[in-house]
Amino acid sequence: MHDYQHVIAELTLVTGSAGVFDVVVDGEVIYSKHSTGRHAEPGEVLALFRDYLGREVPIYER
Repeated sequence: MHDYQHVIAELTLVTGSAGVFDVVVDGEVIYSKHSTGRHAEPGEVLALFRDYLGREVPIYER
């Protein structure tokens, strides 16, 4: 998420039970382990987040 720190106002990790792993952005689920039946692949959640934001949002300059 370092690449998008300039557009993230708040990031909260909420623990669930029974292996629940959902990623919610502005109230919209962008990834759900329950729905997919699997853990996210490396980079998958970031790619979904990037798609959610839109490709026009620039990556944070280091």
